[in-house]
Amino acid sequence: MIDRFWLLDESVCFLNHGSFGSCPRPVLEEQSELRRLMEAEPVRFLDGELEGRLDAARAALGAFIGADAEDLAFVPNATFGVNTVLRGLRFSPGDEILVTDMEYNACRNAAQFVAGSGARVVAAKIPFPGATPQIAADAVLAALTPRTRLAMLSHIVSPTGIILPLDTLVPELQKRGVDVLVDGAHAPGQIPLDLDALGAAYYTGNGHKWLCAPKGAAFLHVRRDRQEGLRPLVISHGANSRRTDRSRFRLEFDWTGTSDPTPSLCVPAAIKALESQVPGGWPEIMKRNRALALAARDILCRALGVDAPCPPEMVGAMAAVPLPAGMAGAPAAADGLDPLHARLLKEHGIQVPIFAWPTPDRKLLRVSAQLYNRREQYEKLARALSENQRAAAFGAARAS
Repeated sequence: MIDRFWLLDESVCFLNHGSFGSCPRPVLEEQSELRRLMEAEPVRFLDGELEGRLDAARAALGAFIGADAEDLAFVPNATFGVNTVLRGLRFSPGDEILVTDMEYNACRNAAQFVAGSGARVVAAKIPFPGATPQIAADAVLAALTPRTRLAMLSHIVSPTGIILPLDTLVPELQKRGVDVLVDGAHAPGQIPLDLDALGAAYYTGNGHKWLCAPKGAAFLHVRRDRQEGLRPLVISHGANSRRTDRSRFRLEFDWTGTSDPTPSLCVPAAIKALESQVPGGWPEIMKRNRALALAARDILCRALGVDAPCPPEMVGAMAAVPLPAGMAGAPAAADGLDPLHARLLKEHGIQVPIFAWPTPDRKLLRVSAQLYNRREQYEKLARALSENQRAAAFGAARAS
């Protein structure tokens, strides 16, 4: 499958689709053709055709994620989408932005930045290991106060891979007068989505991860009643356009200056390309990847002698496993690369992320499952970890 469809290096056991995804060959070929057309006649493409091409791409994306295309805007990545919303709102002294202690660091930084000196960021603590949907929901709701202005919640948490119970949390938070910004970076293509039914005020997600679109493809969904007054991070020609055939939201977000629009335009091709690989299409892809992630978690938990850290219903196509205390090893280097991560890549050819969690002296290993992955790859990882665990135990015994 890698030869035909993916460009992945076959010398690497790639178990980290969750970080940046991998774009299939036919999608990259579509992008190359779009770039050829753009460069053949840039004015015709950007001034004459781009608007219609973006409309078509949004329509395909909207059908896939259960959203009206008019409520969608393309952005370069989910962090960009989070910043767009946070920096488009106004927070007063005493206001609170509610997050969880598992929120992605870049987005947590954005919340801290907009909070400034007057507002503050409050983090609900969710245990891991030990999380359940009910525990997670209770933790978030318990952190609410009369000063909570906005809740920023990951749909699928990056370090732990757990799916938060947004079907419960979004309506409950809105009933209490708190808007929700969903950081859905990992969700599109990993789990089924129906954004109109979910009803969050704001939802941003990546196309370059589980949808396998080119890097730079992401979206921001803004509920119709929250679009007025929300501006893109870059103000451009749409700000004073006299057109009345399109919404102000559409006019401002569709053109923020010259850039390469081809990643966004390739989203329909990515949806179709992945769908063609499995007879059951996307439902079967999601089912297959989730089953493989759960199987991988079982393999790793048995090898390491640890319990599953959360119930199966919180797992999509990513699964995190806590490493035993003796395997934590040294902290990450100044460049952020964990020593165990580096050793697994150098000695075993395995690409898999290691996160410090919940404290710097404890660590998690997170695996991903995509169509190119196989059970034998996780078994290889389990053997490598077992070897490392024995070596660590031997070293500790000699030191004593």
